[in-house]
Amino acid sequence: MKIRIATSKDAKSIQKIYAYYVQNTNITFEYDAPNFEEIERRINNTLHQYPYLVAIENGEVIGYAYASRYSARKAFDWDCELSIYIKDGLSRKGCGTRLYKTLLSLLKKMNVKNVYACITHPNANSERFHEVFGFQVVGIFQNCGYKFKKWHDVVWLEKKIGDYHEVSEFIPFSALSSTEIELSLND
Repeated sequence: MKIRIATSKDAKSIQKIYAYYVQNTNITFEYDAPNFEEIERRINNTLHQYPYLVAIENGEVIGYAYASRYSARKAFDWDCELSIYIKDGLSRKGCGTRLYKTLLSLLKKMNVKNVYACITHPNANSERFHEVFGFQVVGIFQNCGYKFKKWHDVVWLEKKIGDYHEVSEFIPFSALSSTEIELSLND
């Protein structure tokens, strides 16, 4: 399995993975699966500021993960929300672990201090996955999402990945050197 930075060429594969979750689960609260052009736009927009990674096995995208801005306010520059999706039927095979290790490594180089995961609750597999990575539950929003004719809770999890003793400027992903990126990808 290889982890690399997503490109526009991955949009169709990512769209297929994501469409499954949109159409069949409450893991995402989107009602309609975005088309591949929208996924391509999301990839390109994300990569200006944050990493967007894909896991490749036998030439096929089998999972992806990315970071996004937690909040628009300047004081939140050092915080981001993480998202991860693995091709249906391939979970618990190490893909998510490799994606998250690489993603967290890159975010540390960007001076990110806190990462968050927002998970439809209950979702034992995702909650356990995040807890193994050291995430802790910081809150549950009750009945905050409506999908498939049912109200759903979400649980927010947090992981501290940075040092709070000094304030280092947030470094956008696009400003990281290719050497720094390669070190994380090959770690």
